[in-house]
Amino acid sequence: MPDTEGKPGRNCSRCPRLAGFRKQWRAHEPSWFNAPVPSFGPLDARVLVVGLAPGLQGANRTGRPFTGDYAGMLLYDTLSRFRFTRGHYDAHPDDGLELIDCRITNAVRCVPPENKPTPAELENCRDFLKSTIVEMKSLLAIVVLGRIAHDSVVTALGGKKSATPFKHGGRNMLGSLALFSSYHCSRYNTNTGVLTPEMFRAVFKNVRSYLDA
Repeated sequence: MPDTEGKPGRNCSRCPRLAGFRKQWRAHEPSWFNAPVPSFGPLDARVLVVGLAPGLQGANRTGRPFTGDYAGMLLYDTLSRFRFTRGHYDAHPDDGLELIDCRITNAVRCVPPENKPTPAELENCRDFLKSTIVEMKSLLAIVVLGRIAHDSVVTALGGKKSATPFKHGGRNMLGSLALFSSYHCSRYNTNTGVLTPEMFRAVFKNVRSYLDA
């Protein structure tokens, strides 16, 4: 399926390395999603959460962002605490969970080897990130998870990274959009103490306060 309406097709070939990796996993695990992972949540949401890329056994397996791995457990628990969800997260895409006033996407839509997309792959996928932002007509705030996703969003919005530095808990304005920055909610970051659940919740508390002001 070719790219359509600002979204990657199932067999998107913009990034040969990622396409090859995807092909390997389709052969190894044919029941997995193994395709560019679409955004999740309503188009009229005021908040967009941007991660880096699908996890191999998370979104790449299930087909829904941050679903099926540790990062999703922390993210969806936090979103629930601040009234951005309806229903119960149960780590699979048919658990009935709905997002309220929030949407989730990734800077790179296909799973990269070792969770590390290259700069070229980030650039190749940025058109889809731009389209996701543009189609959200009510968007007020973007929450970026990690420095790489932060920098890709800044570039997508035409900003300068030097003028919009990444800092956990930071907030910058890019035009009419508020950009909230957080360390990524990966197991590595939480296991090493780089990010605690309390630190992560504080970011979304600030987002909720911004929306409710």
